[in-house]
Amino acid sequence: MKKIPLVMLMCLTSIGCSKLEQVGKPPELTPITQSSERTAMLTPVVPQVVAAQPDTIRASLWSRSQSSLLGDRRALARGDILTVSIEIDEKAEFSNSSDRSRSGNEDLGISNLFGIPQRVDRKADTDATLSNAVQASSSSSSSGDGSTKRREKLTLRIAATVVDVLPNGVLSINGTQEVRVNFELRELLVTGYVRPQDISRQNEITYDKIASARISYGGRGQITDVQQPRYGQQVLDAVLPF
Repeated sequence: MKKIPLVMLMCLTSIGCSKLEQVGKPPELTPITQSSERTAMLTPVVPQVVAAQPDTIRASLWSRSQSSLLGDRRALARGDILTVSIEIDEKAEFSNSSDRSRSGNEDLGISNLFGIPQRVDRKADTDATLSNAVQASSSSSSSGDGSTKRREKLTLRIAATVVDVLPNGVLSINGTQEVRVNFELRELLVTGYVRPQDISRQNEITYDKIASARISYGGRGQITDVQQPRYGQQVLDAVLPF
């Protein structure tokens, strides 16, 4: 039992030391060399076999290749980049009301049972009788009202990278962005799956066309640390039953 407080003390000490190392320093940015986007860009794309075309067709301005003047420049392969537009302005409101009531009355009596009720009634000192042996009544009522209101508004734009192309042609995208202002770091993350035909000619896609979309907007730094409860308070809130 004595080892438990010692282990907790060591954990708290290690957490405190890691925090002390950040005193007076801004939060560090995540190295881009460790990102999945860079890995996708470095992975060579499997070359596609294209039928040979005459020189007049290859030199034409109407070629469909991405390098041509009017070519399709939308993201199609692993390592390509597209722009994700996030414009969330949603509002939800729910209101519920319930009312319930119930009443019941039960009477039980024994008028004749082999003469037993008559014998009991003669021996009873009071006005008690088995002809009305049991009488019970009950009533209950309940009512409740509830309402929920919620609204989110977020407007952002971020560049995302195609990190994988699924067998059915759907693109898996991943985009990260970090902006540091003084000692506060703002982080933006978006991942999901998009269809190539949903990407506009401007190589952009809106968030409502991203399947399994995961959008995270947050930050870390001195202001975020101040707004968070202390570790001891968080432990007590999780352990204490009251």
